This record gives sequence, structure tokens and C-alpha cells, in this order.
Amino acid sequence: MLEVRFRRDSRQRLSSVFATGHAEQGEPGEDIACAAVSALLQAAEAGLREVAQVKVEGHRRKGDFALSWPAEARDRADVHAIVATAELAIEQIASQYRGAIRYVRDTEPAS
Repeated sequence: MLEVRFRRDSRQRLSSVFATGHAEQGEPGEDIACAAVSALLQAAEAGLREVAQVKVEGHRRKGDFALSWPAEARDRADVHAIVATAELAIEQIASQYRGAIRYVRDTEPAS
């Protein structure tokens, strides 16, 4: 199963996204569910880096994706639009591929 977790900080602002696993809806390289999620997450990363000019942290490896952005960028409308759109689209895809993709929305533990 592919799990995509969108986290919010203590002020309920989107702060990071993590994806692990595989949807296993096809052969490697031909899995439409994994490809859709991967494309959305990569587009969000590109939007944050190139359009919003935000310094993001994270990594992208086969079956493992992590992306976070700094607290000072979280209130910006452009940043929110980019990540909230990706979150909404992934939530909708997960509802179409139940059992293959799990969408999780949570809040970071208080520090």
C-alpha cells in the first residue's frame, strides 16, 4: 500500500508531506495509481521551489518521498495553494484506489 501523509503544524498550517510504499496496481513503471501520486508530489515540489521560490527540504527515492517547507513560508497564499491542491488531488485519488493508496492528514506533535 502507498501511504501519503500530509502534516500540519501546531497552527494547523500545511507543513510537510511524506509518501511511502507502492500502490501495487500494476507492474513497476506501469502502476497508474503510483504514477499519479508521484506526478502530483513532484509538481508540488517544483511549484514550491521554482514558482514560490521556497527553500524546501526532503528527498525522493523509489517508494519514499519527503518534503517540508519552512514555517515562515506556511502563511503565504501561493505556498498554501500549491500544497493544498496537491493534498486535495491525492485525497481524491486515494478515494478511487481504496486499499492501494491511503491518505492521512495529521498534526505534528508539539515541540
